[in-house]
Amino acid sequence: MKTSVLAVAVWGKTAPSHSITAIMVTDDQHTVVTGSQEGQICLWDLSSDLEISSKEILFGHTASITCLAKARE
Repeated sequence: MKTSVLAVAVWGKTAPSHSITAIMVTDDQHTVVTGSQEGQICLWDLSSDLEISSKEILFGHTASITCLAKARE
């Protein structure tokens, strides 16, 4: 039985802005990755019904994310 855990985003009184400047879909087509002008990278779950739900938001870049690429094994 597969268990799923919903992502929970925690921040102050306002959510961080995420002006998307780059987007990528993984090879298995289950995850969408977005990069933002604010330097964040967000991971989104993509269901077979094409419903998108937030998974993770990664902070740390100080510049705009202008492109995303997949690493090879």
